[in-house]
Amino acid sequence: MISIIAAIGKNNELGKDNNLIWHIKDDLINFKNLTMNKKIVMGASTYKSLPKKLEGRKYIILSSKLTDVSDAKIYKDFNKLLEYIKSLDEEVMIIGGASIYKLFLPYADRLYLTEIDAEEKDADAYFPIFDKSKYKKSIIKEINEGNIKYKFVLYER
Repeated sequence: MISIIAAIGKNNELGKDNNLIWHIKDDLINFKNLTMNKKIVMGASTYKSLPKKLEGRKYIILSSKLTDVSDAKIYKDFNKLLEYIKSLDEEVMIIGGASIYKLFLPYADRLYLTEIDAEEKDADAYFPIFDKSKYKKSIIKEINEGNIKYKFVLYER
């Protein structure tokens, strides 16, 4: 099963300068809980942006540039990676960045989105637009933390 996890703003903003825009403690905890003991798929830029090794997860990187990463399996070919993931009997989490989300969106069974009720005009990375009518939407939790409102939403096909 292919699942995508992301935190996005009102305009699908994801990041700026290869960093997260919002650092929301509950969102980071939610990310950890949903990805723990799973394979996580990312691009090279996302891999390089991680502040530390994410313990308890197995890295898979889609990149034509990276060649030697001791703690990760590297795929240069998207179709070979997709074939590998589909052969597994487990949930695999796609964690970014924008181009990786765009590649996997047509194949994703679930989208775990933290929808943040805020905008970032200087964002330079965006989550791809998708047809929400093709998914069953469940609001897992709504939170109003200080001056930021957000909700954890699950979209399932």
